[in-house]
Amino acid sequence: MSGVKTPCIGICSTTSFGDAVCRGCKRYAFEVIGWNSYDAVAKQAVLHRIEKLICQILENKLRIFSVPNLQAGLEQFAVQYDPTLSPYCWLHNLLKKCHRDITNLAEYGAYVLPEYQQLPLAQLCELLDTEILLLTQAHHERYYAAGLERDAG
Repeated sequence: MSGVKTPCIGICSTTSFGDAVCRGCKRYAFEVIGWNSYDAVAKQAVLHRIEKLICQILENKLRIFSVPNLQAGLEQFAVQYDPTLSPYCWLHNLLKKCHRDITNLAEYGAYVLPEYQQLPLAQLCELLDTEILLLTQAHHERYYAAGLERDAG
C-alpha cells in the first residue's frame, strides 16, 4: 500500500491561487503541500474522504452503466485515475479534464439523470464541480479551520 498515488489531475489551484481547497483534486492546501511526507494510511484516508464527497454529488446526477467504456475513455484521453476508488471518481476526472471533447456521454459508459438532462454537459460539469467544491470547503471549515481558530484563540 506504500504506492498510494497522488490524486492530482494537473489542475492545481492551491499552489497557483492559494486556495484552501484545490479546485482540481479537492485536497486541502496542507495536504497538497505535505502529500509526499504522508504514510500510506494517511494518503488513503485523504483519498477516501475525497471519494465520498465526489460520489455524494455525482451519484445524484449521473449513472455509470459501463465501467469498461469509462476506462476506455480515460485511456483514450490519457486521464489518470485510481482503480481502487469508485468509478464515480474516475468519471469526475474524465469530466473535469475532457468534458469539452465529449459529445455523447453514453460512449463513456455514463448518462445524465432525467432531472439534469436539459443542461449542456459543460454547464452540468460546472454545477458538479461547484457542488463538490462547496461540500469540500464546508468540510474543511467544519473540521479544520474551526480547529485552527480554536487553537489560536
